[in-house]
Amino acid sequence: MRLRCFLLRYYPPGITLEYETSAGQVGQKTIDLLSLTPSTNLDRLATEIIQAEPLLTDKYREHVLQYLGRLVEKIIAGNNPKQTFYLFKSLRAHMLPLTNCAFNKSGDKFVTGSYDRTCKVWETASGNELVSLEGHRNVVYSVAFNNPYGNRVATGSFDKTCRIWDATNGRCFHTLVGHMTEIVCLAFNPQSTLISTGSMDNTAKVWDVETGQELHTLYGHCAEIVSLNFNTHGDLIVTGSFDHTAKLWDIRTGKTVHTLQAHRGEISSTQFNFASNMVVTGSIDRTCKLWDVGSGQCVATLRGHTDEVLDVAFSVTGNMIVSASADCTARVFNTATCNCVASPVGHDGELSKVQFNPQGTKIISASSDKTCRVWSVDNGQTLQTLVGHTDEIFSCSFNYEGDTILTGSKDNTCRIWKS
Repeated sequence: MRLRCFLLRYYPPGITLEYETSAGQVGQKTIDLLSLTPSTNLDRLATEIIQAEPLLTDKYREHVLQYLGRLVEKIIAGNNPKQTFYLFKSLRAHMLPLTNCAFNKSGDKFVTGSYDRTCKVWETASGNELVSLEGHRNVVYSVAFNNPYGNRVATGSFDKTCRIWDATNGRCFHTLVGHMTEIVCLAFNPQSTLISTGSMDNTAKVWDVETGQELHTLYGHCAEIVSLNFNTHGDLIVTGSFDHTAKLWDIRTGKTVHTLQAHRGEISSTQFNFASNMVVTGSIDRTCKLWDVGSGQCVATLRGHTDEVLDVAFSVTGNMIVSASADCTARVFNTATCNCVASPVGHDGELSKVQFNPQGTKIISASSDKTCRVWSVDNGQTLQTLVGHTDEIFSCSFNYEGDTILTGSKDNTCRIWKS
């Protein structure tokens, strides 16, 4: 094999090696650097990488050091406590209230869903509407880009269907029919070949993106499925249900791999870490639980909230978890020790959504008190309060670089905040 070039992945940190085989085929392998920090000894790390990777020899040492340095620079750039966000645009996006919004991978576009039965794609830089996706017969509740590609949008509706659209011209490629009741969650796999939908009919389905054909129906839950995600490899799905359980499913067979059973209340949120060896679940039983994907065993219960946990999220590298609760607080946990390392306090209403920035140094939270707060992961202190919405904020997200925030509110607007 012959090394062709290096490619950098900033979030989470990694170096991808593009190579050519003796038969002329081009392939890639990625060296994940999930534990890279500004204090990492880069000389030692470069030596370890070269010793472990047959494609690399000592002649590439300076290249490896240079790329490691660039990755560290990105981490440091995201650790600026003086970073502040200002309101760039306020968009009255729809005729009726918003239900959800989401960035594409790069963050140069975002999508909104609404009670008005439409979905719209927007340009972040200008705030201009690019295309309106029309055809659903009821509320558009779930929306997603097929990241990292961003050329497709999926919409899940209370009309029991999911639609796959061209993100550029608004053409509807497929209408996915089969659920018996409302679709309330959906996700593309990272390879953009499959989409999964979760429904109030107690099932999830897996569909082929190219053909629109149903591949599997995931039977096993005995109550509504309200959360689902693919792992990084795209071969497993986790579903969270009001039946108090989460389940891991094998995409190839559509069969249950493990039932994650230990919560005493409905599951509200689920997520894989980047390495795909752990899952976190949040529940109205006031706890989060950390699960081992290989065994399906609960390895830790994360306690401290005094009311329902409404959202959970891993940091990009998976070394931390943040939870959002109806008790008006968030909590940050170290995944290695499962200790609570910060308890952001300051909201006057329940928190419905939380997310880390790509660098893992800050958290944003959406609250029913009409504000979004930016917090320091180190000490849980408020860095900034984003004010201006006139009703509950239900969604907040960072773009890929961490320099833009999108908030969605029941005041029928979404706001773009830039640093």
